[in-house]
Amino acid sequence: MERLHAVVEGVVQGVGFRQFTLYQAQRLDLHGWVKNRWDRKVEVIAEGPREKLDTLVLALNRGPAASEVRNVHLNWGQATGEFTEFTIRH
Repeated sequence: MERLHAVVEGVVQGVGFRQFTLYQAQRLDLHGWVKNRWDRKVEVIAEGPREKLDTLVLALNRGPAASEVRNVHLNWGQATGEFTEFTIRH
């Protein structure tokens, strides 16, 4: 099990990006959260098997139809197991 910390840049707030990420993560049975940041970026923490996290990364790079993803910064680590579901944080 691994942990992904991603920060997504571009037109990613006000376009349904958090809901899109929630759907993708739940579909992949990943645990963690997604939230809007003060600097107009979206931050994601997700834990699960590497192959499922790689699929989430592909989705983050694509984003929902109204978004314009310019960059996705990725950091990898060991899963902590602290999450039991995937949620939207406010």
